[in-house]
Amino acid sequence: MERTLILLKPDCVQRGLIGRVLERFERKGLKVVGLKMLRVSDSLAGRMYAEHEGKEFYEPLVRFVTSSPVVACVLEGVGAVELTRSLLGATFGPEAAPGTIRGDFGASRRYNLAHGSDSLESARREIDLLFRPEELMEYELAASQWVFAKHLDKLI
Repeated sequence: MERTLILLKPDCVQRGLIGRVLERFERKGLKVVGLKMLRVSDSLAGRMYAEHEGKEFYEPLVRFVTSSPVVACVLEGVGAVELTRSLLGATFGPEAAPGTIRGDFGASRRYNLAHGSDSLESARREIDLLFRPEELMEYELAASQWVFAKHLDKLI
């Protein structure tokens, strides 16, 4: 099973969309194994977006992510990285397809509701930035056998 990080950004929190966005991931069958609300410090924002330092959007991005609480979520499931990115949709709401999170809720080219890890390596790094190991839960989600067809292995 893969793990990935989803960060619900200040616009998502301020618009009261936390539950609606998380519900999309859960309804798809992904398991929440870590969840917390926090304020991102300038220092943490610098570590989160280090690869963008020096780019024209870096400073506005840091100001934005530190402007209000965010919700960090670790999701687990088969193909979690690709699946979450597909559910999020294109980076900017006006370009995101209807039916995706950004397509349904996003209208801005600056605010895009959520961040999703773009690779397993990024997911590991980002999860380590925001969660201590003891904050991540290990448990079996009863419905996962019906989402990922786990039970079929036992029947064949």
